[in-house]
Amino acid sequence: MEQKAEKKMGWEIARDVEKDKPTMGDRAIISGEKWRTLIKYAVLYIVLFIAATWLAGNPFEWTQRLPSEYTKVNGLVGTDTWTIVWWVVLLCAVFEYMDSAGGMGYGTALTPLLLTAGFDPKQVVPLVMITEMVTGLVSGLIHGEFENVEWKLRPMNETTKLMLLISITGMAATMVSISAVYSYFQLHKFWIKLYVTVLLVIMGVCSIMTALKYAKYRPNLMWIFAFVGGFNKGVGGGGYGPVITVGGLISGVPVKSMVAVTSFAEGLTCLAAVVTWFSLVSVGVIVDYMLLPSFVIGTVLAAVGAPYTTRVIPEVFWKWAVPIYCCILSAYSAYKIWPDIAKRLG
Repeated sequence: MEQKAEKKMGWEIARDVEKDKPTMGDRAIISGEKWRTLIKYAVLYIVLFIAATWLAGNPFEWTQRLPSEYTKVNGLVGTDTWTIVWWVVLLCAVFEYMDSAGGMGYGTALTPLLLTAGFDPKQVVPLVMITEMVTGLVSGLIHGEFENVEWKLRPMNETTKLMLLISITGMAATMVSISAVYSYFQLHKFWIKLYVTVLLVIMGVCSIMTALKYAKYRPNLMWIFAFVGGFNKGVGGGGYGPVITVGGLISGVPVKSMVAVTSFAEGLTCLAAVVTWFSLVSVGVIVDYMLLPSFVIGTVLAAVGAPYTTRVIPEVFWKWAVPIYCCILSAYSAYKIWPDIAKRLG
């Protein structure tokens, strides 16, 4: 009876794979049919790249080259010129790989780093949303292909219910936070970074506790984490993965399946964010898509290949790797914002 109930959850499939294929070498072998599916997903990125190059050329009045520190130094203000920024490509590839394999890190690490490098939030945050929308959905589906999780609609299993709960709540919270921060309140980027950093530190501490033992499954807790994560995603483009993934571990979801749930839910949450950003055009909000082609190139292979890593490496590794990675992101965010804090205190 207990085994029958477990089969309705959707995360037992990852444990069955480790049981049936006990070595990493066994799990590394996948069928040719799965590879053909991956190629189909990769075609989506070609379409996205074409759209990205079009938007980078400022085809509308509401797409302009914003006068950030970076564009001023490179003489790009007032032009429609753009280029592939290869160090941004590298950063996007690294952080998207960690995000899709470990459930966090893309917007959380990338956003503050690019803001510190001299880009404006409206040159970074909307682009994080667009790329994360595609990579989240694709990565979530590929996690299912690689049997890190099972998505089932008829009858709907628990992981699918959980993903929809997180997505719907996160979409609402994201739309509220984007409208409030960038349209009505127009907060300085320091306060955006400070808020996300403080929350990350808290989640980093909580994440270590989840590695010590498996918690009892309590799905009702995810309403809170879903709202906070969605709000963070709208505010700064980051701080979603750590809150949702760690929140899921605290709520008793096994780590491999929670990473997959986070990826899929983040894709849907970012869909709402993208729609909200485009709707802000009506109130005069300008967005700069100069970096979008660089973002797309960096995220292509990472989002497709990272779920494969999650499949091959055993769950006991991810049980500790995800919390430790969350703590590293927390420390990194605190380190990046400390000079601004010290300056204001001084």
